[in-house]
Amino acid sequence: MLSRASINQARAAVRLTHTSASKASAATEVTSERDLVNFPRPVRLVEPGKVRLGFLPEEWFQFFHAKTGVTGPYAFGVGLTTFLCSKEIYIMEHEYYAGLSLGFMAIYAIKKFGPAVGNYLDQEVEKEDSALNASRSSSIQAAADTIEAEKLEQERAKAQVMIFDAKHENVALQLEAAYRENLVMVHQEVKKRLDYQVEIQNVQRNMEQKQMVDYVIRSVEAAITPAQEKAALSQCILSIKSLAKQNTSRI
Repeated sequence: MLSRASINQARAAVRLTHTSASKASAATEVTSERDLVNFPRPVRLVEPGKVRLGFLPEEWFQFFHAKTGVTGPYAFGVGLTTFLCSKEIYIMEHEYYAGLSLGFMAIYAIKKFGPAVGNYLDQEVEKEDSALNASRSSSIQAAADTIEAEKLEQERAKAQVMIFDAKHENVALQLEAAYRENLVMVHQEVKKRLDYQVEIQNVQRNMEQKQMVDYVIRSVEAAITPAQEKAALSQCILSIKSLAKQNTSRI
């Protein structure tokens, strides 16, 4: 069994070598993480290697075929068995026949229960493979989701720069609005003070005019004598009468 396992491993290595050579001729680029062309991932053999007589590996027969032809392996096996038995190197005692009985029982058990047990074990292996693949797929998906989330956060971080610029512009607009409001307030306050000064000057001028008129009137009244006042009154009455006559003659 150990020799068969070693031969299977050798066959797997030869297959991987041929596979890598074919991939190297067909591949055009190599990934940055792993050189899958020169160093491919190992592939697990699904089916066991070919055997003859139920337990002899096919590679043994191929080895003898290149040297002795088709009958060489069989002649070597029969000759070696005959040599061991004739020289009593292998003695056929009672355990030999017990071994033959156990061998026949094992062959019968393999033929009878081997397919069912093989199917059951294949199903269990498929379940294990499915669980491992699901775990691997979930890990890959989680990594992909993490990468997408990181890209989204990077885009959001870039948007923060735009938000900061917008906030700075808003602050500048608010400062400009406050500055203009202060200018309007200063203009209104200065206008109020100027209007107050103009109103003071107008009131002062009106008071001066009123005082001047009153002074002139008082001066005129003081300068007119009673005789002048009586003469002016008589003159006014005469003027009114003359005007009345003129109007009457017109009518």
